Amino acid sequence: MKVTVIGSGYVGLVTATCLAEYGNDVLCLDVDVSKIELLNQGGVPIYEPGLEEMIKRNRAASRLRFTSNIAESVAHGTIQFIAVGTPPNEDGSADLQYVVAAANHIGRHMNTYKVIVNKSTVPVGTGDKVRAVIAAQLTLRGLNASFAVVANPEFLKEGAAIDDFMRPDRIVMGCEDETASDLLHALYAPFVRNHDRILLMDIRSAEMTKYAANAMLATRISLMNELANLAEILGADIELVRKGIGADPRIGYHFLYAGVGYGGSCFPKDVQALQRTANENGIQLRVLAAVEHANLAQKSVIIHKIKQRFAGNLAGMHFALWGLAFKPNTDDMRDAPSRVLIEYLLAQGATIAAYDPVAMIEAQRVMPHATGLRYGEGPQAVLKQADALVVMTEWKAFRSPDFAEMKALLSQAIIFDGRNLYEPQYLAKQGFEYYPIGREQIYPALIARALMTEPSEQALNLA
Repeated sequence: MKVTVIGSGYVGLVTATCLAEYGNDVLCLDVDVSKIELLNQGGVPIYEPGLEEMIKRNRAASRLRFTSNIAESVAHGTIQFIAVGTPPNEDGSADLQYVVAAANHIGRHMNTYKVIVNKSTVPVGTGDKVRAVIAAQLTLRGLNASFAVVANPEFLKEGAAIDDFMRPDRIVMGCEDETASDLLHALYAPFVRNHDRILLMDIRSAEMTKYAANAMLATRISLMNELANLAEILGADIELVRKGIGADPRIGYHFLYAGVGYGGSCFPKDVQALQRTANENGIQLRVLAAVEHANLAQKSVIIHKIKQRFAGNLAGMHFALWGLAFKPNTDDMRDAPSRVLIEYLLAQGATIAAYDPVAMIEAQRVMPHATGLRYGEGPQAVLKQADALVVMTEWKAFRSPDFAEMKALLSQAIIFDGRNLYEPQYLAKQGFEYYPIGREQIYPALIARALMTEPSEQALNLA
């Protein structure tokens, strides 16, 4: 099929590339000329594992092209995916200016039947707005071309987006036009060959499904973080609690890891947008208000631990930071908890040496004036003479470090772990002070006790 994808951001690029991978003729439009030039030169503006190689392969096969020519993009595809950004307004509502602009472009240039598919995360009722915008443009042109509007929200996890698209657990399709439904069923058929996972519903229900899914996941994260904070006070271990409740099939293990709060491009803005929609309709979503409040507070949990450990006097101190992106396998810095930490430490007169496998370039872009923050070439390089290490992203490269080397490089053997990567008792025996989330806090007295109970060399030989 001939498909146009409007937007070369995260959702747009993954959608365009995966559709091309299955043999479709895909043209990707972006009005940002610099992004199109980068893509046509073989570059990729975002990081997603496997995406660059897949783009290269499909460009070479002429199944995937990039353009900034609007008329060309509208003429190309019978199916027109709108995959543009919907950033939050100051009041928390979704900014639909880019969605409306895409609809206007389609209405100004279409001459034959088109299926307009909203892939962007949009408030309930956006499908009606897109339909009205296109119809108004056609009326101005005196054209009676038919079209259909479909809501087809994405459910892509950053860092696993290609696999999510290629092997979807469900494809939600809000469609009220039989021709459009048939076309999209044919387009998605290769992705659901083993089992039909297409859920057909009305447009408004499809639009709400996306927000409801993200709100539910954000709620799980915030609840686990609050339970972790309580577990820490009560002397319970949130990791053991997680295993205990996750074994219940009604709950499961997904999104139950305690940490420093969620970030990224979806959860923060979608939770806000859903609350705003509810308020506009006279409904108060009390649970989601609490979810957002808890998440904002959780981003300061590590800060409180650092303040307590160093008695609030951080001026002149130097910290190593492992992890900048809001989660592993992405370079996304939007609402990343690391940014809250960095801003606080620098404001207190501390300096930071940070390392992230892929997000350092993006970090420099979003924090260009962060005086006192420098970047290292590897995790060990940033440890030198640091008063403490702070872990903020659970990259695999951080999971099994050489603790003896770390201890030798650090000025003080102190780790603040915002992702619970290590076992407290093991670190105690290695001589570290260790401050995780919702688990045993390893203070100097506990370290001494652990070292005293370490088996003697003679006992180990006898064993």
